[in-house]
Amino acid sequence: RVMRKSHVVAGVAVLALAAGSVAARAQSSTTIQGRLYTDFSSKENKDEGTGTKSSDSGVGVDVKRFYFTVTHKIDDTWSAQFQTDIGDHGAKRYDVFVKKAFLQGKFSDAFTVRLGSADTPWIPFVEGMYGMRYLENTMTDQEGFGTSADWGIHVLGKGGIFSYQVSAVNGKGYSNPDRTKSMDFEGRLAITPLEGLTFAVGGYSGKLGKDTDATPAKHTAERTDALINWKNDRFGIGGEWFEAKNWKNVDTDATDKGDGYSIWAHVVPADSYWIFARYDEAKPSKTLNPDREITYYNVGVQKTFNKVLAASLAYKYAEGKGGVTSTSNGPIGSTVAGAKGKYSEIGVWFVYNF
Repeated sequence: RVMRKSHVVAGVAVLALAAGSVAARAQSSTTIQGRLYTDFSSKENKDEGTGTKSSDSGVGVDVKRFYFTVTHKIDDTWSAQFQTDIGDHGAKRYDVFVKKAFLQGKFSDAFTVRLGSADTPWIPFVEGMYGMRYLENTMTDQEGFGTSADWGIHVLGKGGIFSYQVSAVNGKGYSNPDRTKSMDFEGRLAITPLEGLTFAVGGYSGKLGKDTDATPAKHTAERTDALINWKNDRFGIGGEWFEAKNWKNVDTDATDKGDGYSIWAHVVPADSYWIFARYDEAKPSKTLNPDREITYYNVGVQKTFNKVLAASLAYKYAEGKGGVTSTSNGPIGSTVAGAKGKYSEIGVWFVYNF
C-alpha cells in the first residue's frame, strides 16, 4: 500500500510538472510583423542659384522603409523584441540596420523597463500623434535634431491621465551602438485631460556620443520640446515646437542654436478617407547663420483600404534660403548667397502592415 501510495504521489507530481510546463508554454508566444513604406512619385530638388538639380530628381519608385519585427513574449512580465530597418538612408543604396533589440520587463502599466535599442521618448511619440509617418518624418527627425531609437536603458509607463518615458542612451542613434565617456538623457511627460486631447513636454541633454578621451566634447547638446494634439472621429489638429542648443556643434569651438514648429490637421469627410495638410518652419542655425531658414508643407488625401493597407495622393514642397539645410528629403537650399533652393514632389505613398 505504501508503494502504491508513493506511486500515486509521484504520478500527481509528474502531472503537476506537466501542467506547469503546458501553462508556461501557453503564456509564451512569438509574433512576426512587418511594415512597408513605398511610393511612386515625381521629384525635383533644385538649387536656383546654380540651376542644378539633385541627382535623385526625376520619376520613379522608392521604398523608404521596410521594418521586420519579431516579438517574443516570455510571460506576463518579460518579453524581447528585434526589429530591422531596411531602407534608403541617404547613401544612394539600401542598408539594413538593427533598429530595435531590447529585453523588456513590464512590472506594471506604470513601470516598464527596456534594455537595448528601443524607441526614444519624443520622436516616436510625435509620430503617433501625427499619424502620417509613412508620408513624412516629423519635423525634429526631418531636420536632424533627434533620432527615433537609441541604445540604452528606457523606463516608461502610464497611469490615469499621465504617461512618461525617461531614457539614458549612448547618443549616436540606433545605427551606431558605440559607447563613450558618458550617456545622454531624454525624457517626456504627457497628459491627456480629455479624450483625444494631449499635451506633452520633453527634453534632451548630452554629448551625442562624441565625448571621448581622445576628442573631448566641447559643448552639451540640448533640446526642449512641446506638443499639443486634439482629435476625434472626424477631425484632428496638432503641432510640435522645439528649440535646440549646440546640437550640431558639440565638437566645435563655436556655439549655435535652432528652433522650429510644425502644425498638422486632417478632416474625415467620409469613412476610410482623410484630407490632410501640414506646415513646418525652422531656423536650424540662428546664431551662426541667422538667415538660414527652411519651410515645408504637404497636402493630400488618404484612402484606407483595410486594416493593413493605406495610400495617400499628396504634394510636398520645401524651400530653403540662406544656405543649404540637410533634411530627410535631401539637402535643400542654395550654395549661392541670396539664392533659394526648392524641393517639390507629387505622387502616391503607400503603407502596408502585416
